[in-house]
Amino acid sequence: MARSLDGLVLSPVADQAPGQVGTRTRFTYHEQDGTVWAEYAGGDVVRGHLVGTRAGDALDFRYVQLKRDGTTSSGHCRSTVTDLADGRVRLEERWEWESQEGSGTSVVEELPSDGWSDE
Repeated sequence: MARSLDGLVLSPVADQAPGQVGTRTRFTYHEQDGTVWAEYAGGDVVRGHLVGTRAGDALDFRYVQLKRDGTTSSGHCRSTVTDLADGRVRLEERWEWESQEGSGTSVVEELPSDGWSDE
């Protein structure tokens, strides 16, 4: 099993569609006893939250976010946690909006300890 997500800061490796999470979005993860949650913000997202569960290397969570234009949206995501060769964590995600049309895949990776800032 990949290491704990608790206290890690992750970011997408590529931008999603306009108005969604992107490379400037930062996710701060927490994990305890099979429960995962995170706060996120950056880019077009003013504030976002996710909450769910972890079983082995599988995450299953719901997310909700407020965008800069004042709209809210929510969805469901299933992710696989893997370790990168350099020791950082990667999440390979399959997500689907529940508040609007759309679904897709994304990859988020732990930022190097010296490589993140609030842009």
